[in-house]
Amino acid sequence: MDPAPPPRGSIAWRYASDARTMTGAGAALILQVAHPTVAAGVREHSNFQEDPWGRLLRTLDHVNLLIYGGPEAARATGERLREMHKRIKGVAPDGRRYHALEPEAYAWVHATLAWVIVDAHRRFGRPMRPDQAERFYAEWRALGGLLRVRERDLPETWPAFEAYVHRMVDERLSDNDVVQTVLRTLSAPAQSPAPWLPDGAWRVLRVPAARVLELTTAALLPARLRSRVGLHLGTRERAELRLLGGVSRRATPVMPAALRRTGPGYLQLRHEAIAREHGLQIAA
Repeated sequence: MDPAPPPRGSIAWRYASDARTMTGAGAALILQVAHPTVAAGVREHSNFQEDPWGRLLRTLDHVNLLIYGGPEAARATGERLREMHKRIKGVAPDGRRYHALEPEAYAWVHATLAWVIVDAHRRFGRPMRPDQAERFYAEWRALGGLLRVRERDLPETWPAFEAYVHRMVDERLSDNDVVQTVLRTLSAPAQSPAPWLPDGAWRVLRVPAARVLELTTAALLPARLRSRVGLHLGTRERAELRLLGGVSRRATPVMPAALRRTGPGYLQLRHEAIAREHGLQIAA
């Protein structure tokens, strides 16, 4: 059967674009660039320092197109991503040749988003029951088929996936210069992640937003990787996280549906940019 996006009303469709999953943006980036192949690709083929939010916006574009853009847009997005990664290759500083389509690295980038979405909901949103996490992962793994992530490169079950993530942390992920660049950028973002946000508003929001992202990035990284990259959760930070998590989870009953599922609205807001940058027409 050909790969297809998760159907309307599925666990992935309901949970993947909850606004509170954005607390995991920093952790997902760190998990990705801590992999040596991903780090090499970002180092040589990305303008992250000049455009720190560009990778985030492109990731949001791709994820939302895959899940909410409809079957044709999902298939086109998957093929475009695969083609784009064909050009990302070179020689790492240690002399090792790398390619973004190395199966382990390519699957790992897809895997990090599943890990962060589930964990962000556990801490700040709508915690998934074990059966929901299992179903979400099955849908996310199937979504990888649109990207041509091979089935054998990701475990079949959620418990096996958890073990896989911890094995990757222990055996494959490391601190590096790209990780530290990402951490510096997240702790003091000069630019707003939202081009439509007025400069005055961003000046007011920049410091508290950076603090929240700093806290949630540390919280959502596996403890061993957190320590490895130099992040720390002390008594004060844990207290702030308990407060943030409690308030965020309790907000669920009064959250507008548009915030519990931002994907469709995001695609409407970004439809002109998506047409320009990705060549896809999304109904406004």
